[in-house]
Amino acid sequence: MKFTDGYWQLRPGVEVLRPRDVEDVVVERDDLLVYAPTVPIGSRGDTLNRPLVTVRLTSPMPDVVGVRISHHLGGVDRGPHFALGEEPHDVAITLPEAPGKAPATFTAGRLTARVATEGPWGLEFVSPEGRVLTSSTAQSVGVISTPDGPFVREQLTMGVAETIYGLGERFGAFAKNGQSVDIWNEDGGTASEQAYKNVPFYLSDAGYGLFVAHPERVSFEIGTEVVSRAQFSVAGPELQYYVVYGATPKEILERYTALTGRPAQVPAWSYGLWLSTSFTTSYSEETVTSFVD
Repeated sequence: MKFTDGYWQLRPGVEVLRPRDVEDVVVERDDLLVYAPTVPIGSRGDTLNRPLVTVRLTSPMPDVVGVRISHHLGGVDRGPHFALGEEPHDVAITLPEAPGKAPATFTAGRLTARVATEGPWGLEFVSPEGRVLTSSTAQSVGVISTPDGPFVREQLTMGVAETIYGLGERFGAFAKNGQSVDIWNEDGGTASEQAYKNVPFYLSDAGYGLFVAHPERVSFEIGTEVVSRAQFSVAGPELQYYVVYGATPKEILERYTALTGRPAQVPAWSYGLWLSTSFTTSYSEETVTSFVD
């Protein structure tokens, strides 16, 4: 879903609140909580009628960092939810000795999330060798009011030559750059932007995967809202996503399927003959016999 009219203007009826600063960073058991006001707080007066964005970093398993962006907390959670796997592991959290002197870090396995503790909002995902895989910048996070209700969106940076793959079954170009994709299963045929098996996960050749943990409609704008950003948004007051690290695409997919679940092996009979009546009203006995032979 697009919220802007070009790069500079918002669409009619759209208002966006963004985290402008980091007021506090707190360790809560194995989670890192970031409290980010939507205006810089210079005095008590700046706290009046100013919403706060809460960002919680978690890790269900090594090499996976979860990010939950919340505006209004405490609402009734009506579900449904993806049943995600967990693996026992340790996380390492570091806080700066003084605010703003250094970033706070959250490390799970080989993946580190690095949060700026002063100035504009910034969240980076860093590989073991120190390379920034992708990042959430000052303009990325948005708590958005629209005529259709509230939304939360995130925009992760994309490099000039970076290519995005995935998002389930699609009937267009294999690379998803330049595509708008709504994750919503529909019976739209095999020659449109609709698809039967949508998956809110993409794989980047920069060395990471991205899974948006929402069973409802998820809208992706892969370089189409902002050409240097991969954007995803959901309706409501919260957005949950996971960044998955791996040294190879195979490793990333192994971590992703460990998180979301792997199917059981299909029975032997399913490898036999398959017949479909799609676009055909009936088969004659002679036709079926010829197929079997």
